[in-house]
Amino acid sequence: MQSTKNITPNGIEFKILKPSPPLSDFVESFWMLENPSDEAHETVGLPDGRFDIIFSYSPKEPYNVMQMGLGTEPGQHSIPPKIVMFAVSFKLLAIEYLLDMKAASILNTAHPLPNDFWGIAKDDLKNFEDFCEKVSTKMISLIKPNVDHRKKKLFDLIYSSSGSILVKELSDNVFWSSRQINRYFNEHFGISLKAYCNILRFKTSLHHIKEGKLFPELNFTDQTHFIKEVKKFSGVVPKELFKNQNDRFILLSSLPKK
Repeated sequence: MQSTKNITPNGIEFKILKPSPPLSDFVESFWMLENPSDEAHETVGLPDGRFDIIFSYSPKEPYNVMQMGLGTEPGQHSIPPKIVMFAVSFKLLAIEYLLDMKAASILNTAHPLPNDFWGIAKDDLKNFEDFCEKVSTKMISLIKPNVDHRKKKLFDLIYSSSGSILVKELSDNVFWSSRQINRYFNEHFGISLKAYCNILRFKTSLHHIKEGKLFPELNFTDQTHFIKEVKKFSGVVPKELFKNQNDRFILLSSLPKK
């Protein structure tokens, strides 16, 4: 496994690694973040359509494991000095077929996990690639067989379209009623299908905004609708998001260059 590395102007170091094929339906990416500074870095978390399990430690914080719920709104966060964070970002299908849980109860919040979760310890946070290999092996052993083909096709269509697809079109393609799909989404994830698609569309728009494209590139009604959606999920208009002063929007900073 070989990761890509980036460093923000504020010195925050991060690496991103894509999963191997057996995990591609369940894992969006692995990532590592480190703040080598003696100062905390204030940042705004943005909804990205994923939920995370984060393993971390710092001189002032003991080793811990946290499950971060799906986010639907921007949130103020502080990256502590000297912190090291290794994480797995999951696609929604993992909730049912890898972790066997429901994430609706931790929407926009976090939940502590046991410090021995998946057999990962503080010493495993020394080498990112080795961590990814170890966690991948564990997750592959946990995947349930016989994934519902409707759900797999549903998520394939959602992700491949970056959320820019009508609920009715999804329903027609997977032969699953809109009502049943929304019941599934609300029960397992705490939001509707349409709300989730809007988050994915916003996340994809971040790539365009980072490149200075401040007009809608996806299926938005018009410029006003685009600005409204960006402000809803980031708290600011596209122009301010593009400026990203002081690397406040860490998700925007971490997007790979095309």
